[in-house]
Amino acid sequence: MSSIDVNAITEEIRAKSQFVDSIMNEISQVVVGQQTLLERLLLALLCEGHVLLEGLPGLAKTLTIKTMAEVIHADFQRIQFTPDLLPADLVGTMIFNQKTGDFSPKKGPIFTNLVLADEINRAPAKVQSALLEAMGEHQVTIGETTYPMQELFIVLATQNPIEQEGTYPLPEAQLDRFLFKIRVTYPTLTEEKAILNRMSGALPPKPNRICHPATILEARKICSKIYMDEKLKDYILSVVFATRFPEKYGLKDLKSQIQVGASPRATLALAKASRAHAFIQHRGYVTPEDVKAIAYDVLRHRVMVSYEAEAEGVDSEQIVKMILERVEVP
Repeated sequence: MSSIDVNAITEEIRAKSQFVDSIMNEISQVVVGQQTLLERLLLALLCEGHVLLEGLPGLAKTLTIKTMAEVIHADFQRIQFTPDLLPADLVGTMIFNQKTGDFSPKKGPIFTNLVLADEINRAPAKVQSALLEAMGEHQVTIGETTYPMQELFIVLATQNPIEQEGTYPLPEAQLDRFLFKIRVTYPTLTEEKAILNRMSGALPPKPNRICHPATILEARKICSKIYMDEKLKDYILSVVFATRFPEKYGLKDLKSQIQVGASPRATLALAKASRAHAFIQHRGYVTPEDVKAIAYDVLRHRVMVSYEAEAEGVDSEQIVKMILERVEVP
């Protein structure tokens, strides 16, 4: 591809991606810090991907997602997952009408744009599989009828890393459905003081609407135009294949530490998210830095560590770090 084409794409991206900065600035008027979380949520919207958030309570996860929905003028539903939750509480059910003698569907809270599945690992397997259908197939079955989800639909699920009592761990197949797994951390001292000042007023700040869901849907189409060099595609494949066959990439010591490597879905996620990352940087082409920036969030939950690694205190994060350090960058 000639440089003229890349320049033309970059010009178009620059013009069409201006709303990204406006969204980030507007959310920052309400949410202090959490820059990585904000960026990843925006990337998920652009990639039509779902996000798993891991963090302790009180770290503004719900506030961030709710504010994001308000800023992009999207519908938002928060569902608290509990051990007694039923699939019907999520997707809806058939209601009997006594006057007509017919059953009619009553759609559940999942029929919205942004769904916050709070403490997803507290719900039993049946509920998780109902959510899985909506996430994977972009549709829900009520009775004998299948209903499509809205065009802009993403699931943001939270789980508490500490309390594991009375929880149902997410199966690997479901973890793989999430585009990103993001670790939400404590704010810095300066950020927490800003939170204290901002939120202790009589009226907490309210965000303005910056764009419409149609803007996000249009941006998705533009993201697919972003140029990715063949060498970068090979780099993405090398990173993913190094999680499956580490010995072929000079990482013999990792062979015993990885139980299961990343799936082909990880390759697609890395490519899609790298393009979206270039988009929010107002660039018409992907660089190795784009791949590295999102690699941890894409691979963190897809690389399963062995018992041996767990015993040595090695987690998937460290494995991804070693792979990125050793795999040759084009």
